[in-house]
Amino acid sequence: MVVNSSIDYPLNRAQVLDHLAHLIDTVNCDHPLRVAIDGVDASGKTFLANELSLELRQAGRVVIQATVDGFHNPRSIRYRRGEASPEGYFHDSFDYNSITDRLLIPLGPGGNRCYQTAVFNYRSDQLVNAPSQFAPDDAVLLFDGIFLQRPEISGFWDLSLYVDVSVDTALERATDRYLARNGQAGELLDVNSLRKRYKLRYIPAQQHYSDGCHPKESADVVIDNNDLQRPFISRSRL
Repeated sequence: MVVNSSIDYPLNRAQVLDHLAHLIDTVNCDHPLRVAIDGVDASGKTFLANELSLELRQAGRVVIQATVDGFHNPRSIRYRRGEASPEGYFHDSFDYNSITDRLLIPLGPGGNRCYQTAVFNYRSDQLVNAPSQFAPDDAVLLFDGIFLQRPEISGFWDLSLYVDVSVDTALERATDRYLARNGQAGELLDVNSLRKRYKLRYIPAQQHYSDGCHPKESADVVIDNNDLQRPFISRSRL
């Protein structure tokens, strides 16, 4: 693919979604299209995936949604280097063999189209028995999560999107998300603890990923999502 610097980039969220859905529709392959929606924690990846899913379904596409959160490692593995370790967050969080074996390979060239969208519940720290499903050849997989351009899985994507936000924006959204889930009466100590965890574990791990895997440079499309109402496509190779 060649960088297209002449794209008239959309100016509001609805137009961005329409533009991305059109791009997805233009990628042709003889198996389900595997789309990575990558980005730092709290960048808006899942929200974008949900919006794109609705847009594509309204256009008649079969959409499979999955997230890296369904492929966590057990807690004993995730925190074996310590709960504050950024190295542990980057290296030990996810089961990449299951992502490829249960989802990406079955949906790829020569795959049997029988897939699973999750294998582990990190909240209960237990395996899940998600049923196997069958995908038609023209289905679209929208897979959102962090670290999706790392070498264990980067070669399996047919299209990769990167949702780009600043560290400050990510931290603010993570705080807002925590308060929304726990009530606005959440104790300040808990919020401070969350922000400390981001600064000690999550943000350094994301920087390590960025420095080593260069996800913004590797992605086919980069979406600047700092302003939720007016995101824009800052780079495209389509």
